Amino acid sequence: MHIHSHPSILYFGTPVILISTTNENGTFNLAPSSSIFWLGWRCMVGLAASSKTTHNLLRERECVINLPSVDQAGAVNKLARTTGSNPVPEGKIARGYYYEPNKFEKAGLTPVNSITVRPPSVLECPVQMEAVVEDVHGLASHDDAMRGKIVVFEMRIQRVHLEESILMDGKSDHVDPDKWRPLIMSFQELYGLGSKVHPSTLALIPESSYRTADYRRAEQAGQIS
Repeated sequence: MHIHSHPSILYFGTPVILISTTNENGTFNLAPSSSIFWLGWRCMVGLAASSKTTHNLLRERECVINLPSVDQAGAVNKLARTTGSNPVPEGKIARGYYYEPNKFEKAGLTPVNSITVRPPSVLECPVQMEAVVEDVHGLASHDDAMRGKIVVFEMRIQRVHLEESILMDGKSDHVDPDKWRPLIMSFQELYGLGSKVHPSTLALIPESSYRTADYRRAEQAGQIS
């Protein structure tokens, strides 16, 4: 039986990402998030307007979106209540956040030079996507209480790096979902994926049929090879 409910949040399960960006002084910030979804070679990322990552993206217009697997859960937890903003925004102080300028060191993660953007990738993450900001959108623009508090970034992926261990055998452009174990955020808790529950009818469609103009743009720029 369904009941009328009022959950405080509606995080029913989304992948965790680690976004690396460039600070004003040339150092790098690394921040976890789970408000993201993909369409082709673009994704939408929602972030608090007061966050350091937001400020860096608005200024530099580029980042690396790193996807941790379940093996990096401990590293993600070490960053979960840190911020690169100094002073710490009031809303984050109330939730126990503290200023941490050395995010990679704090998490025990290794920065690796990127190819098309300045921020580094995270070596330990099986998926690394170099991206640029294509557009910036407000959220709840018609709500006086919410307006300006959340920023939604439209990202275009320029280059993808995949750990060989998650690829289908003999295929460099296809992730094997039986090998890839993304870290999932569900109602503030970290989870992994279980085994496949049922074959998907959509899997009968070749992945290549979903390639968009963004893919071809990256290919022509030599960013895919």
